[in-house]
Amino acid sequence: MIAVAIDGPAGAGKSTLARRLAKHKGFIYVDTGALYRAVGLKMLRNNVSCDNLKAVEELLASTELDIRFVEGEQVVMLDNENVNGLIRTPEVSMMASDCSALPIVRAFLLDMQRNLAKRNSVVMDGRDIGTVVLPDAKVKIFLTASPLARAKRRCNELLEKGMTVELTEVLKDIEQRDYNDSHRDIAPLKQAEDAALVDTTELDLDGSFELLLKTVDALAEEK
Repeated sequence: MIAVAIDGPAGAGKSTLARRLAKHKGFIYVDTGALYRAVGLKMLRNNVSCDNLKAVEELLASTELDIRFVEGEQVVMLDNENVNGLIRTPEVSMMASDCSALPIVRAFLLDMQRNLAKRNSVVMDGRDIGTVVLPDAKVKIFLTASPLARAKRRCNELLEKGMTVELTEVLKDIEQRDYNDSHRDIAPLKQAEDAALVDTTELDLDGSFELLLKTVDALAEEK
């Protein structure tokens, strides 16, 4: 089994590029951020705050979260509901960032993520895959781009889904998530010492994929 761990900040294109890489390699794609988003969605639906740890614990105890793969694509099932189309809004993004700082939430999802990598060759992306979830991954990538480039990409993504968004607000959310993710006490966002940096600020989607693929192949050959 081979594990490719891709970390990076919000809006860096991790999910899009990791999914494409997994399909190219014939691996299973695991979007760990989607798992945190699903938890964040349920917290929003139930008006549960991250400050109320007892309520969070009770919510997790009643949560059925699963990943299914349909033709190689990941489908996130929250309490038997396909929530793939509901977890990419700015509100869910912020709640996912907040709840991901809670040890109880991270512990709830950690075993699920590791077991997937034990059973399959995977491309797994998130914030702490190379540093915490899969520290022994054969290939580690830190994928990033400037905050403005990431905000523009996220705006385009949301506009294509028919949502009304403002670049300034999306950029503000991106910068706030960057701060939250890199300053949290538990598993903060950072580049693993043995991870290769892939910066896609000046690249389009195809260029970004070519750079990622070239870097992954080079690392795999080294190891």
